[in-house]
Amino acid sequence: SKQLSRSSKKCEKNERTQKLRLKQAIEAGNMEGARIYAQNAIREKNQSLNFLRLASRVDAVSSRVETALRMNNLSDSMAGVVRGMDKALASMDVEKISRTMDKFEQQFEDLDVRAGYMEGAMSNTTSLSTPQEEVDGLIQMVADEHGLALGAELDDAGVVGT
Repeated sequence: SKQLSRSSKKCEKNERTQKLRLKQAIEAGNMEGARIYAQNAIREKNQSLNFLRLASRVDAVSSRVETALRMNNLSDSMAGVVRGMDKALASMDVEKISRTMDKFEQQFEDLDVRAGYMEGAMSNTTSLSTPQEEVDGLIQMVADEHGLALGAELDDAGVVGT
């Protein structure tokens, strides 16, 4: 997970480098180069997000294994509670039965919370691509940030093949 997080940071750094190159290409009037740098920046951003997603999945699997171990401990505790319930029922001590039932309910609620967390952590999956509007939007954003004029140059440059 840590290695994937480091890879994500590296991609973010590469994205910043590509945005700088994009700015320089716009300043030089090289719109085709600007498109390539914009696509590279978007690709690096998407790759960074994918590394973060993968790190999250690794953490989720680790958490699931840890939860399985805790579930085993919880089932042992529940077995002990059932034995306690048997003893309480044998003596018919209402207070003892109530305490045992409260303990059982608390452990069952803990189990539900952990299971719900695991389900939520594993349900996040998406796929990304580099749509043309996103490329043009990034080029326009970088140009605006640096006070550069694009005009019709963006339309004249056309689409770069991927």
